[in-house]
Amino acid sequence: MSIKTYSELITLPTFEERFLYLKLDGSVGKETFGFKRWLNQEFYHSDQWLQFRDEIIIRDEGCDLGMPGYEIFGSVLIHHLNPITYEDILNQSPCVFDPENAVCTKLNTHNAIHYGDESLLVLPPVQRTQNDTCPWRK
Repeated sequence: MSIKTYSELITLPTFEERFLYLKLDGSVGKETFGFKRWLNQEFYHSDQWLQFRDEIIIRDEGCDLGMPGYEIFGSVLIHHLNPITYEDILNQSPCVFDPENAVCTKLNTHNAIHYGDESLLVLPPVQRTQNDTCPWRK
């Protein structure tokens, strides 16, 4: 697995390309922190995390996957591009607070990244053209 970076992510011009770059193809219910989830929850309420979270939201201007035009109205999540572990949090590994390893997402996008369900994404409508649904008028 290659290391993913925010700098590389933002060079991708479309939301769909950014999603495919981040997609993990995990499975629902797969353990990430198991019985150690208390640490995960404690961490995400820490002052250090909340300050980092604010910095990422400001950098991404509150846009889903940092993509202009995909503003998040509601709860903003911070997604680690390269998943972190219990040990990363416990040992305060640099990857936990590295802005190159984080991006704003909304819940549906975050779930789609982790579980590969592209149907959760909200994509722009298909551009229609005259007679495109009328086969005898092409």
